[in-house]
Amino acid sequence: MTRVGVDACSQRTARLPLLMRVRGIAIYLTLSIIVGWIMEYSFFRVLDESGSESSYTSPEPEQRSDATLMDAYSNAVVDVVDRVAPAVVHVQVRSERNGRVGQGSGSGVVVSPDGLVLTNNHVIDGAQSISLSQGDGQRFGARLIGRDPDTDLAVLRAETPERLKYARLADSKALRPGQIAIAIGNPLGFQSTVTAGIISAVGRSLRAENGRLIDDVVQTDAALNPGNSGGPLVNSAGHVIGINTATIMGAQGLCFAVASNTAEYVLTQILAHGHVRRGVMGIVAEHVVLPQSARHRLGLTQSSAIGIRSLQSGGPAEIAGLVAGDVLIALDGMPTAAVDDVSRVLDAKRINQKVAAEVLRNGEKLQFSIVPEERG
Repeated sequence: MTRVGVDACSQRTARLPLLMRVRGIAIYLTLSIIVGWIMEYSFFRVLDESGSESSYTSPEPEQRSDATLMDAYSNAVVDVVDRVAPAVVHVQVRSERNGRVGQGSGSGVVVSPDGLVLTNNHVIDGAQSISLSQGDGQRFGARLIGRDPDTDLAVLRAETPERLKYARLADSKALRPGQIAIAIGNPLGFQSTVTAGIISAVGRSLRAENGRLIDDVVQTDAALNPGNSGGPLVNSAGHVIGINTATIMGAQGLCFAVASNTAEYVLTQILAHGHVRRGVMGIVAEHVVLPQSARHRLGLTQSSAIGIRSLQSGGPAEIAGLVAGDVLIALDGMPTAAVDDVSRVLDAKRINQKVAAEVLRNGEKLQFSIVPEERG
């Protein structure tokens, strides 16, 4: 009896540590779950700016990013307008033709503190008097320093003893499509109007009112309207990248500005000479198509050239030996596939300097040396 009782007690004693271990594990797991839940709950509770507790909501990265970018864009435009708008002027002109008085207006931008103003030639063409007004209402007269119809640019001098706020010209060669473009002007008489967009393309060509081709034109989708002509197109740094000149009527977002590098060249030429110096050869030219057989035989890559219809008597081309019927294919190694190519090559640097001309005559390629004279 005693042995049996002892054996039963020993068995119960042996089971006790096992039961305690099982209970300990269960309690540990339960506590772990509770603590984990508390930590998770605490993690997803945040304090707002006032110090009160508020439920955490997950951010929306795309929406927050877009809002941030739009704020940065808006701030950039506002900053540029604050800096450049004081340099933008409203150009008003008065003219008289056939006894009738006419008025017109456009925009301009001051590019030096002593009052040099860039605008479009077509804004001041035929003007007998010119006046400028700023956004703060200040008005003063202006006189024409010089103009260049070939690039549709003109330079004015503000007649005021005060030093004016001005905008700097940027290097338009550094422009890239997609950059911010901001136009400031006076469209339809609404002064200090701002529109913004991007650079759509660079290196475009555009016909001026006199038929000449303007090179290195900047295309933008920043809205331009009548009255914007002559105003600045500026970048996000507040520097002038172009002088607004034209839109294509009936098209959406096709607006153009003469590049700032062209404007700077015209400005320096007018200040130095009163006009932009260009060379001429003394020819009447026309566009001609080159036959495929001649192109293949002579190794020419261009499909067209310049046909010489007539020559100025005693002019540079006639003196050099060219005759009517010759076909001009190159000047100084640059192909002349269109009449505009001749004007492009004959800049101020080539006036009174020898220029190598390649000509086709009776199917043969000939070389001549021409000394262009300055265009009157």
